[in-house]
Amino acid sequence: MTDSVSSSGIDPLSARLRELADYLAAPAAGRLTEEQRALSLGIARRLVADVAAWLDPAIDADGLWRDWLRNGVPGAARLAPICFARAEEHRWREQSAQRTPPPPILADTGEGKSEAAVGAPLSEVDRAYLALQIADRRRFDALGHPALAVADLDGDVFRGLLRDVAAWRLPEVSQYQARAAKLGDAVRVATERHAAQRGIADAGAAYHKILGAGLSEAAGQATARHDWPTLIALAAAALHRRYDDMALALLTAETAALPSLLAPLHLDRTALAPLEASLTMLPSRAVTDDGARDYREMLAPGQGKR
Repeated sequence: MTDSVSSSGIDPLSARLRELADYLAAPAAGRLTEEQRALSLGIARRLVADVAAWLDPAIDADGLWRDWLRNGVPGAARLAPICFARAEEHRWREQSAQRTPPPPILADTGEGKSEAAVGAPLSEVDRAYLALQIADRRRFDALGHPALAVADLDGDVFRGLLRDVAAWRLPEVSQYQARAAKLGDAVRVATERHAAQRGIADAGAAYHKILGAGLSEAAGQATARHDWPTLIALAAAALHRRYDDMALALLTAETAALPSLLAPLHLDRTALAPLEASLTMLPSRAVTDDGARDYREMLAPGQGKR
């Protein structure tokens, strides 16, 4: 956060979100660090390519992105908050991984027990946690770069982006009636397909539900391991928030606000300590008393909730 921003009374989160939206609409220099800008733009590019592939695998996604970045990305205000949230979450996780030693290897307490555990079926809780991990893994591309899974997109955001891609594609096929009609059908099919998708918020809700009385322990273990996706997913489920909304709320919250923000998880001060420390050490973090207020305001009405 630069001195000019903090001394002007402008909320740094609001400023950065608006700057990213402006940057996507018409690239320009501003308050975002180079890392934040590069991560956010990379996430936006991968998302556009994925949605384009849903519409038509033959679409030149690279040409589409170059054209949009040169002339302005349609719906930039819709994309900026979710791309920024994903980028900041990734920076947080990377920073935690660099500073946190690997968990200790537990001693084997008995050969018979170890052998039995190898072939034992997973419990319902373990299966739910595994599903959450799989949903999180889908939020990376094949090279390990952070991405937004199409399944995690809000329906309105997905439909808006899909229509924008279709509008870009239409001039190429409009002279061919059959191809134009096929494009319209593809929009409908993709919309129906997306409605049936289940993403990380759904996996988090299922894990939260099955934990029951074990919620506090699981959330405490997640903070001890710096397993932020699990913590975010559990908090989002407990508060009935979208995953990206919850992530940004945590990332931009004042330290003093964390206990009340995570109150439904019933974490004690000891369990909160790793979370507080990791957030404090995150470089260039935008902090505001009401972490995700401006994020939700930038979304269409109703998108702040899952």
